[in-house]
Amino acid sequence: MRLKQLRQQKRLTQEETAKLLNISRGTYAHYEIDKRQPDFATLEKLADFFGVSIDYLLGRVDDPLPQLLRDPSINISAYEGYQDLSPKEQEIVKEQVRHTIKMLKELKEKNKQ
Repeated sequence: MRLKQLRQQKRLTQEETAKLLNISRGTYAHYEIDKRQPDFATLEKLADFFGVSIDYLLGRVDDPLPQLLRDPSINISAYEGYQDLSPKEQEIVKEQVRHTIKMLKELKEKNKQ
């Protein structure tokens, strides 16, 4: 997994990262060196924390941007529950998506250097 590189980009120690993820440092360290594999819930938490796709974490793709965000045909308003949000809440969701895309593009640029 690409955890060590992602953690170092955030300038965090293993201890700090583990604490933020609510796991032990030893468990996290084993994930970094592929001695242990996280369960799916932890894998989701890691992907969310680092702002990358699970496929990127596992080395299946080279682009950290989730496929969902790369597909311009996907309309966020089609997601279940979106229409039930107030206009203000919908704008917050859209802003979060824009922020995530910007962050992932920056991460992609850093990885090229």
